[in-house]
Amino acid sequence: MTQPKLLQDECRELSRKLSNTPDAMTHAREAAQLIQQGAMMQPGIKAVTDVLAERQRQIAVEGWTPEHDDEHIACELSDAAACYALGREAADAGDVPDCWPQSWDESWWRPSLDRRRNLVKAAALLLAEIERLDRARGL
Repeated sequence: MTQPKLLQDECRELSRKLSNTPDAMTHAREAAQLIQQGAMMQPGIKAVTDVLAERQRQIAVEGWTPEHDDEHIACELSDAAACYALGREAADAGDVPDCWPQSWDESWWRPSLDRRRNLVKAAALLLAEIERLDRARGL
């Protein structure tokens, strides 16, 4: 079984690959496997691994790279996260919530009827915002 430090190093390397390759789906699958390995090492962290997997999906599939995220300096990422975290009512209604970033296309609002799935999306968006703030501060 992979040791935690080695797993962290592998995840960092994979994140670097994701931002520098046209074959992002292959690397996203690798990331999911690493995340699963981490979950097996530490039972009870399924939620964390799901959030990390969603963040990797956002990068690999949606193309929301760190460079792209760095352009969102007006709280867009955290506002979108708030929308997904609002609750089932927002997903059931299907209407774009008032808190959705004004500069974002309404077609990007894709809630699930699964409350947990929406919370995973929200947490991944918050993670993206935290990472953006860290990069802006040179951390």
